[in-house]
Amino acid sequence: MILAESPRRQRVTKLVNWGHWFALANIIIAIVIASIFVFSSPMPGTGVGTLYLLANWFGHIGFMTFFGFVIFILPLCYLVNNARVIKVSASIIAAVGLALLAFDALLFNRTGFHISFHAADLLRSEAQSTMAIESWQQWAFLFLLFIVWLGFQLVLANAIWKRVERFTRHKVGIPVTTFFVSCFVTSHAIHVWADAKLYQPIIKQDNMFPLSYPATAKTTMSRYGLLDLAAYEERKQLQFNPEIHNITYPAEPVYCAIETSKNLTVVVQVDGDNTIDLSNIKGKQLNQVANYYSTASSVEGLMITTLFGVPEIYQEALSKKRPVLLALPLGSGMPVSIHSDVPLPLPQLSGYLQPLSNNHEGLHIAFMNGADIQGYVENTVDRNHDIIVATGFGNKNGKGALYSTLNVKAELASTEDLAPTILNILGCNAPSTFYSTGQNLLAPSRPWLVSTSGDRIVVFHGNKRTDVLSNGSYEISDLSSGRRSKESLNIDLLSQAIKHLSRFSTQN
Repeated sequence: MILAESPRRQRVTKLVNWGHWFALANIIIAIVIASIFVFSSPMPGTGVGTLYLLANWFGHIGFMTFFGFVIFILPLCYLVNNARVIKVSASIIAAVGLALLAFDALLFNRTGFHISFHAADLLRSEAQSTMAIESWQQWAFLFLLFIVWLGFQLVLANAIWKRVERFTRHKVGIPVTTFFVSCFVTSHAIHVWADAKLYQPIIKQDNMFPLSYPATAKTTMSRYGLLDLAAYEERKQLQFNPEIHNITYPAEPVYCAIETSKNLTVVVQVDGDNTIDLSNIKGKQLNQVANYYSTASSVEGLMITTLFGVPEIYQEALSKKRPVLLALPLGSGMPVSIHSDVPLPLPQLSGYLQPLSNNHEGLHIAFMNGADIQGYVENTVDRNHDIIVATGFGNKNGKGALYSTLNVKAELASTEDLAPTILNILGCNAPSTFYSTGQNLLAPSRPWLVSTSGDRIVVFHGNKRTDVLSNGSYEISDLSSGRRSKESLNIDLLSQAIKHLSRFSTQN
């Protein structure tokens, strides 16, 4: 006696088969989108690292997409009788999911972190700056693009539905499943070994894909007392190479107009005199940024950071470069001078060196001891120059203050911010990211800043200072009290900061 399947069972079987083929098509699309993560990151450079990259790429993205199918679409195949409703629902779910993956990929490419609850503040900051730039036409275009993408998913769902019987004749389920499971298992197995060995070509890929939590050796080893987990975490959080030898500076050609009629004098303190108070000069109240930090570990590093607008980690690589801050105004016909109580760090800067008595119009940048600053500033005010004075070098934690006749709006500033601020004052509207890691203090766009001090990466954010050594150990301190904080390391912020910091390095 032959028992035929009931119509409902036949319909469910067809829907489940359709769902698997629809999931496979979207896995392939997701893998293509995820290539943005791969090409936004440095290549491993070793055979084992490349094997792990490929296995993790296919295994993790395949698992993540299929898991979404199992959670959101497969239950519909059993619970809903109307095939059209299932296809439309699945298309919407797939379109939204892949759009989020694409958004996350573009966010990672730009900032180095993924969408997460921990990154909410950073996402809000990025969204505000993006919304300020994008026009309503661009937002309308993005919405239209999503509608087109949703339409594609609907067409794909219907095309697979019409051909599902033909597809099911091809017995590809076991080979495809075996491939993706093998990739998934292989990537985690390799990562267990790499994590125990701190093998950098693999460890540095940990944050490459969203929702990636690779299996590691630390949990198992610590369970059996074979690993000091606390010491391991401090060693592993970040390994950073403090030597950058090859750079592209500026990152893009800088084209902008300079208002040669402007007169600006910038004074940077080069000693540890902390008695300076310039809040009132000859009855003139100066604007002040109280949280100004000078993190350079040497006077030479301080001067490089001021003139180039990048941290001292680039000092060696800049040995044959000319600062955009000096070349651009001079090329536009503005007189430019450097005044310095200490030797200049690079020979190509000597052509700008002038005695302090040279009071020409245009741009003056003076590196002075604290005792000489007030008299020079008073003389500058008499000549009707706008002024910026940066103090604090040599003080504990590099904290000083920034004084200016201009309307500085930042609550947090560093030496790297001087170059973009100066050029914006002089009328240059080129993006500061082309030539600096700092930002314009007249219109700041970031609530955090990153710099270096010797072999340390220093990140300031939310009244906290995070110092990360090249061996991966870190220390978080409160800016107000200077005391060590017990807060955990914000990996998302650190990823964004380091990506921003190394924007000029050709290693990235």
